[in-house]
Amino acid sequence: MAKIQFGKWLGGALGWALGGPLGGILGFSVGSAFDAASDPSKEGVNNRHAAGGASHAGDFTASLLVLSAAVMKSDGKILKSELDFVKRFLTRQFGEENAQQQLLMLKEILKQEIPLQKVCLQIKQFMPHSERLQIIHYLFGISKADDHVHELELETIQTIANYLGVSAADFNSLKAMYFKDVNSDYKILEIERSATDEEVKKAYRKMAVKFHPDKVAALGEEVQKAAKEKFQKVLQAYENIKKQRGGF
Repeated sequence: MAKIQFGKWLGGALGWALGGPLGGILGFSVGSAFDAASDPSKEGVNNRHAAGGASHAGDFTASLLVLSAAVMKSDGKILKSELDFVKRFLTRQFGEENAQQQLLMLKEILKQEIPLQKVCLQIKQFMPHSERLQIIHYLFGISKADDHVHELELETIQTIANYLGVSAADFNSLKAMYFKDVNSDYKILEIERSATDEEVKKAYRKMAVKFHPDKVAALGEEVQKAAKEKFQKVLQAYENIKKQRGGF
C-alpha cells in the first residue's frame, strides 16, 4: 500500500520536475527506496494525466527536497536538526503520512551526487521569481537549524541563489533576516545606511510588494506562513530604522 501511495504522490504531485535533471534524481530515489513490482513512476505519470495536470505545489516541494539535500550535504555531515527542520515543514504542509514518504525520498536524494547547476537552471526556467526567493529563505532556515552555520553551507546557498537568478541584493536581504549586524535592517530593505528618509519609505514599499505572502499563496499554508514571517521581518526592519531616526 505504501508503495502505491508513494507512486501516486510522485506522479500526481510533480509536473515539470518529472523531466530533466530533477526528474532523474527523483526517479532514481524512488527506485532506490521502493523495490516495487510495478513501476511507480509510470503509474504516477498515468495518474497525473488522468487528473488533468500536475500540482505546482508538488513541483515546488520537489525542488525544495533536492536543494535541501545539496545544502545538507555541503559540510560533509547530515545533522538530525536539519532533518527535523525539513520534517516539521513537510508535516505541517502535507500531513504526517505524506511527510514520511517525502522524507524517505530526501534520504535517498542525500545519497546521490546532485548536478547543482543543471537542477537550478531547470528550476529557474519554470519557477516564478517570488518562489525562488522563498526557496533561498527556506534554505537559510535549514542552515541555522542547529544554531551553527557552516561556511560551506553558506557557499552552497550562495551558489544556488546565483544559479536561480537571485540578485546579490535579494540574497543579502534574505541572509540579513537570519544573520544580524548593525546594518541588517538596511540590508533587508536593500538600501545603504546613508539612504534618505524618503528612500527608506520607497524601499519599504518595494520590498513589501516583492515579499508579499500572496505571491506564494498557491503553494500551501506552510509556505505562505513562512512568507508571512519574511514579510514581517521587512516591516520590522522598516520600523527599526524609523525608530532609530526618530520617526519620518
